Amino acid sequence: MKKFIDRIWEYIRSNPKKFFFRVAFALFILWIFFDDYGVVKRIRMEAEHRSLLEQQKIEQKKIIDNELRIQHAHEPDSIEKAAREKYNYRKPGETLFIIRSH
Repeated sequence: MKKFIDRIWEYIRSNPKKFFFRVAFALFILWIFFDDYGVVKRIRMEAEHRSLLEQQKIEQKKIIDNELRIQHAHEPDSIEKAAREKYNYRKPGETLFIIRSH
């Protein structure tokens, strides 16, 4: 182990500029990849952005569905339909079958 350290120290003393530039280059590469604005962070942010866009589309669809339900709320059949779909209400004498899909 001591020989290895001595060889490294000898290399540093004989080529200080070369050693400095290699260390600087290594630090630069680490900075590019792992900094707050680095490549790794950028990839994570892009994945999160795509996920949020998908979530936004789902929520927009829910908003549109709710707006349509509100527009049709004055119709008498819409109250019955909402009660049957959302709260599983039934008329007397009816048999209710609940089918859940994933």
